[in-house]
Amino acid sequence: MPVLSDLKPRSPRVLWLIVPPLALVVLVLALAFWIFWTPNRFEPEEKVLYVPKGVSFAAVVDSLERNGMIRSRTTFELAGRLLGLTSSIQYGKYHIKSGISNLSLLRDLSEGLSNLPVVLRVGEGVRMHHLAGRAARELGIDSTRMVALCHNPGFIQSLGVNTPSLEGYLLPDTYFFTWQTSEEEVVTRLATAFKEFYVDSLRARQEQLGMTLNEVLTLASIVEGETDLDAERATIAGVYFNRLRVRMPLQADPTIQYIIPDGPRRLLYSDLKLDSPYNTYRYSGLPPGPINNPGRNSILAVLYPERHQYYYFVADGTGGHRFSKNYSEHLRAVQQWRRLRRELQQQANSGG
Repeated sequence: MPVLSDLKPRSPRVLWLIVPPLALVVLVLALAFWIFWTPNRFEPEEKVLYVPKGVSFAAVVDSLERNGMIRSRTTFELAGRLLGLTSSIQYGKYHIKSGISNLSLLRDLSEGLSNLPVVLRVGEGVRMHHLAGRAARELGIDSTRMVALCHNPGFIQSLGVNTPSLEGYLLPDTYFFTWQTSEEEVVTRLATAFKEFYVDSLRARQEQLGMTLNEVLTLASIVEGETDLDAERATIAGVYFNRLRVRMPLQADPTIQYIIPDGPRRLLYSDLKLDSPYNTYRYSGLPPGPINNPGRNSILAVLYPERHQYYYFVADGTGGHRFSKNYSEHLRAVQQWRRLRRELQQQANSGG
């Protein structure tokens, strides 16, 4: 058995054969760690990255660098090329957290891992062009193109709808979309939601009332424009049915708001003289089509209106309305409302 004194040190030649490859391996691993795994840290702890449709990889890197989300443009570009991911970046709205590595960030962008849905809230009574504007802001799409689609006969027919416009046929609700979802998909989704809501039993009720779908939605849009209170919708629908039955003009203020260019605002007597088929003060019956997109409750209120003897209603100052059976009752209610409005205005002016 050899003793320590018998062990000879390795020759320099052997060391030169071992050390350089080991050093090279360490260097390669360190470089790989630097390129792929070193954290990208930034403040605040989470930032949003928008990747538009058809954008180039270089433009994405520009955005990342401009927003301080990567520590080195060179290493990120190199990582993308080494992994072959420069042409597989998905569009969307990404939520990127501080500390993410180039490898994880590239995987996120190529697989859409943090491409979270964007919420689009469509409120009851929203008009088509207002809805398009909101969709443009929230989803990064073209509002003009969205409105044009809602008037495009071929596109409307492809949805199985027989109407010159989709105003009234886009169901208010809360929707989730990927950022920059196409205008076609957004409109299709909202129109499909309405078709799914308007089931056969509602169509049967519509036919029982002797109404067309367009008439139901037109009256529902007026009801929607009149009140925010669910408890009043069927009552207001009943008022308008009573007026239609005796061929009395609807005289619905929301239809005037629809045709004035600077609305909504307080109406003037001159507004009531505007010549438009939507002016229900000048023309009897229902206007040609919906004036907004009514919600479910307003549609149901028209299909199942309250039966009563009311022909008039006016604001009561508490957010609701006071209903009257004849014109003299209505005049007294109007006077009360005007008196209350003056008092409220005086309190506002005095700072009370």
